[in-house]
Amino acid sequence: MISSIQILAFLFILVTLAAAADLYKVLDVDRSASEQDIKKAYKRLSRRYHPDKNKDPGAEDKFVEIAHAYEVLSDSEKRQIYDRYGEEGLKAHEDGHQASNPFDMFSNFFGQRSQQQTRRGPTSMTEFEVQLSDIYTGANIDFMIKKQILCDHCRGSGAASDGDIHTCSGCGGSGMKIVKQQIFPGMFAQTQTTCNECSGRGKVIKKVCPHCGGSKVVDHTAHYTLEVEPGMPEGHQVVFEGEGDESPDWEAGDVVLRVRSRKDRGGWRRKETSLYWKETIGIDEALLGFDRNLTHLDGHVVRLRRTGVTQPGFVQKIEEEGMPIHEHRGSFGDLFVEYNVVLPMELSPKTKRKLMEAFVGMEGSSHPSGDEL
Repeated sequence: MISSIQILAFLFILVTLAAAADLYKVLDVDRSASEQDIKKAYKRLSRRYHPDKNKDPGAEDKFVEIAHAYEVLSDSEKRQIYDRYGEEGLKAHEDGHQASNPFDMFSNFFGQRSQQQTRRGPTSMTEFEVQLSDIYTGANIDFMIKKQILCDHCRGSGAASDGDIHTCSGCGGSGMKIVKQQIFPGMFAQTQTTCNECSGRGKVIKKVCPHCGGSKVVDHTAHYTLEVEPGMPEGHQVVFEGEGDESPDWEAGDVVLRVRSRKDRGGWRRKETSLYWKETIGIDEALLGFDRNLTHLDGHVVRLRRTGVTQPGFVQKIEEEGMPIHEHRGSFGDLFVEYNVVLPMELSPKTKRKLMEAFVGMEGSSHPSGDEL
């Protein structure tokens, strides 16, 4: 029979496990996440929610929460305590210790990264075209990139197992060889060269990894989401840090997308914060005026209204109907509508009647009546 103490102990374990999952959820990683996964998650989320960039309510609180999660999960000792005993266990462990400043942690993280970076892989730059309507409204666009990642079977070693990696006998593990060369009889010069047996690595592989064939990397198709912000400038660069080709010999470079608007087939053109549209009208509308509706990029209707004569090539300015001004919520540029007047091959009776009535009215208004004289 199960005692009340056993039930309480079981409930305590459940609560502990539930609490242990919280910090992993904050960084959006699994409980089995590696140290590298945790670093990548912190790098991505801390940049997104840093108060200097994100002005949304609650962003600073989220930033502090992310910093706390990283501080715990990046420390092997703290992570182990957290996994076993949850936040209460951490509090008991950290009593008397001063809490870390999340902003100092952010600066140290990115500062140390640049100092320790000895070699970095190439950066991939890609022109990325999106619909002008997506730049107007903002959108999330999914895309894929083919790249190389470390082989998950050998973890980038190139060997079938750890036991297949041996110290190079040719250089003793130094990666370099000393070569003696006779200059004169009895006189020798020593030169240091890269070991040709291990290519300077100091290690040789007896049996290569069957998954990657010893190349240490494999081809992979990665899925990403591009966040297009309303009014994003032409050529704006979006950086996916550390998402370039991976290699055990370097830190992965960045993937950079240079965002541009695709040529709009509907006739819309953009120049910075201004939008341009060409509207075609008939001769009767050019002379007599008109009242039309123009469907904008997001579907809302803009009224085009003219009461006087509209000359061919006339440009009408409509304020605050242009592109959203990037990072200035609620602010818009202007819309410029250029009118193209089309002359018909022949006039319909209805158009003739309208024009005759208009001209007769104009003539009548220009000649005073006898009473006026």
